Amino acid sequence: MNSAIIKTFFILLLTSCYTNISAQSKNVLWYNKPAEFFEESLVLGNGKLGATVFGGVNSDKIYLNDITLWSGEPVNANMNPEAYKNIPAIREALQNENYKLAEELNKKIQGKNSESYAPLGTLEISNFEKGKATNYYRELDISNATSKVSYELDGVKFTREYFVSAPDQIMVIKLTSSQKEALNFDINLRSLLKSNVEVRNNTMMMNGVAPIHENAGYTVLPKYLEVKERGTKFTTLLQVKNTDGKVTSSNATITVKNASEVFIYVSVATSFNGFDKNPATEGIDDVAMALQNLNKAFVKPFDRLKENHVADYQKFYNRVSLDLGKTTAPDLATDERLLRYSDGKEDKNLEILYFNYGRYLLISSSRTLGVPANLQGIWNPHLSPPWSSNYTMNINVEENYWLAENTNLSEMHLPLLSFIKNLSVTGKVTAKTFYGVNQGWAAAHNSDIWAMTNPVGQFGKEDPMWACWPLAGAWLSTHIWEHYVFTQDAVYLKKEGYPLMKGAAEFYLNWMITDKKGNLITSPSTSPENQYITPDGFVGATMYGGTADLAMIRECFDKTIKASKVLNTDAEFREKLEKALAKLYPYQIGKKGNLQEWYFDWDDKDPKHRHQSQLFGLFPGNHITPLKTPDLAEASKKTLEIKGDETTGWSKGWRINLWARLWDGNRAYKMYRELLRYVDPDGKKTQTPRRGGGTYPNLFDAHPPFQIDGNFGGAAAVAEMLLQSDENEIRLLPALPDAWETGSVKGLCARGGFEIEMEWNNKNITVLTISSKNGGKTALVYRNKKQEVVLKKGQKLEISW
Repeated sequence: MNSAIIKTFFILLLTSCYTNISAQSKNVLWYNKPAEFFEESLVLGNGKLGATVFGGVNSDKIYLNDITLWSGEPVNANMNPEAYKNIPAIREALQNENYKLAEELNKKIQGKNSESYAPLGTLEISNFEKGKATNYYRELDISNATSKVSYELDGVKFTREYFVSAPDQIMVIKLTSSQKEALNFDINLRSLLKSNVEVRNNTMMMNGVAPIHENAGYTVLPKYLEVKERGTKFTTLLQVKNTDGKVTSSNATITVKNASEVFIYVSVATSFNGFDKNPATEGIDDVAMALQNLNKAFVKPFDRLKENHVADYQKFYNRVSLDLGKTTAPDLATDERLLRYSDGKEDKNLEILYFNYGRYLLISSSRTLGVPANLQGIWNPHLSPPWSSNYTMNINVEENYWLAENTNLSEMHLPLLSFIKNLSVTGKVTAKTFYGVNQGWAAAHNSDIWAMTNPVGQFGKEDPMWACWPLAGAWLSTHIWEHYVFTQDAVYLKKEGYPLMKGAAEFYLNWMITDKKGNLITSPSTSPENQYITPDGFVGATMYGGTADLAMIRECFDKTIKASKVLNTDAEFREKLEKALAKLYPYQIGKKGNLQEWYFDWDDKDPKHRHQSQLFGLFPGNHITPLKTPDLAEASKKTLEIKGDETTGWSKGWRINLWARLWDGNRAYKMYRELLRYVDPDGKKTQTPRRGGGTYPNLFDAHPPFQIDGNFGGAAAVAEMLLQSDENEIRLLPALPDAWETGSVKGLCARGGFEIEMEWNNKNITVLTISSKNGGKTALVYRNKKQEVVLKKGQKLEISW
C-alpha cells in the first residue's frame, strides 16, 4: 500500500471519527426545522435576562423574560394577624381524633396566594423575503451558551447567532447573508403586559408595568393590568448596528434594508429593588439601567462581547466533564434522537447531554441574588403561567438546587441562599401571626419574589392538602448546611448561614407539642399534597405527627447542631435541639413493610402519589442509609416499589435520587431512561400523542406542563449515582448501573470541600484523583474498601485501589 493511499485512509478514518463525535454530541442540541411550539424552542440566559429562540425563517420570534419581573409588590406579612388563635381548636380536634373538624378548622390558618412570574415581551424579526427554506439547521451549543440558525432561500444562505451575556448584561443577535445586501427585515417588540413601544434615533424602547394583584385561581385578570402608579416597571431597549445597507424607523418598527451583516443589541431592566422595596416608589430607574447597559455594550465589537460571554460562562461549565464510553447511536436531530432513545435504543451521549443541559440551565437561570430560579427557570411565555411559575417550596424550588454543590456550581446556589435570608424577615411575622410562635421564622408551601411566607389558600378557600404546610424553613435550612459542607466557607456560615438555620430550628422547637406517649410531634400536620384514608373511610389531609414533617425537622436540627459545633457557639441551644431530637416521634414501618407516611398506619388515597416526602431522610436528607439504618432503608425501598416508577417529571427526578441512595444503580438508570422519554409539545395535535411525564423535544422537563425541576433533579441524580458523600466519607460509584460499565468523570464535588476525578473500566475504578479546596480529612469508600485521606489546601492526590 503506497503512502498516498495510507494518508487518504487515515484522513477518512479521522473524518469518520470526527463525524461520529459531532453526531453524538454531548454539548449540542440541534434540529432541522424551526420551533413551532415553546417546548421545541431553544433557551438562553444570563441569570437575569432570559431569551426563548424559535428560529423561524420568514419570521423569527424570541420571547424575552427578566427574572425580577413579577406581579405584585412587597407582601403585607401581617395579613391575618389573629390566625394563630385557631391553633388550639385544631389541636383539640386532632387530640379527639376528629379529623373532619380539624380539616375545616385548618382552613382558618390561611392567607393570600403567591404572585406570578410575568412574561416581559416578544421580539420579532420579520423577513421581507418569503418562501420555503432548504438546508435548515438550528442549534444550541451548551459548551459556549450560544445558539445558531442557518438556512438557504433562493440561493442565499442566511445565518443568525444569538447569546445572552452575563458580564455585559446584553443580548446580541448577529445576522449575516452569503450574498451582499440580502438582509431585509422589520423588527418589532410587543408585550402581553400593559406597555408602550416607540422608536427614537433608530433605538426601540418598550416600557411597561407588571400587574399588581395575585388572583385566586392562578389567573391574571385583565383588570389587574389597569392599576396605575403601582407594580414593577420594565424597559426593553433595542438598537441595531449595521455595516452596510440602510436602517430606518417608524413609530414602532425598525426596518433594515439591503444589509449584509447586522447586529441587534437588546437590553432589559426592571424597577425591582429588593423584596421589601416598593418597585413603583422605591424602585431602580429601569430606563437608566437599561440604557447604561446598552450604551456600554454597543461600543464593543461583537467578537469581544462574545469572547467575554463565553469566557465567563465556561469558567463554570467547564469544571465538570462526563464520559460514559462508546456509543453507536446514529447521527440524528435532537428530537429524533430523543424519540429513538424513548424506544429503548442506546445513546450514552444523550444521557450525558441531559446531564450537561441541567448544569447549563442552572448557570443560565440562577445568578441574581435574592431571586432564585423559579418553576420555569427564567423562561415563561404565559400571562398566567402554570402554578404562577412561583417558588413551590414543598419540593420544587429545592430540587432546582440539588445539583448546585455536587456538580461544582456553588455560586449558582447563592440566589437561593440569599432568598432564604429574605424569607426569614417576613417569616418572623408569619411565625407569630399564623402559628403563635414568637421565636424564629417560618415559611410555607408557596413563595414569590416578595419572599411571601404565609400559608396560602385565599384565606380559607383552598384545600389544606396543599395550602397548609409550614415546613419550608426546615427544608430550606438544610441548603445552608449543604453550601457550607461543600465549600467549607466558615465565614458565610457564621455571618449569614447559622443565624438562619438557628431561626428555622427555633420555630420548630416551639411549634411542636407532645403526643399521648410523650413524643414530640407537629400538630396540625399535612404531608405535601397527599391524603390519607382513616379506618372509618374519612379522606383528609390534616392530622398530627406526619412523617415528612418530622423527617425534615430531624434534618434541620441535626444540621443546626453540627453548625453550632463547627462555630463553637450556642452550646445551650444545641443541647435543647439534641434533647428534642431524642424525643421526636420515631419512624414507623407499616403493615406492608413500607415507611409510614402518617402517624398511624393508614392507607393513602393515592398509593402511587407523586410526592414521596416521607422519604426525605433518605434523600435529600441523609439520616436514612442502607448501612446506618438498614430497616428504614428497606422500608423506603418498599415505599418506592408500592409507588411504582410511573410518575411526573420532577417526581421521577426525585425517585432516581432515592434509588441512587439505596445503591440500586440499575433501578435508578431504568428511571433515568424513563425521564428522557419523549413527550409531544403541549399544543401539538397528533394521531398518537405522547403525553405524561418525560422530556419535550428541546429537552425541557415535562411535568407536564414544563417545569424545570425535573431537569435539575435528573442531572443531580447522575452525579448521585457516581458519587455520594457526607461530612466524613466519600463513596465512589455507589450506584453505577451496568449500562455505564466504562467511563470517566472530572470535577464532581464531595462534602468536606473535596473534588474528584476518576476513570473506570468494567465497573472497576482504574484512576482516581482527589483534591482539597481547603485542606482536611475524609475516607474514600469503594465497594468493601476504605482508605483514609488527609490533604492540605490545594493538594491533589492520586489514589490506586
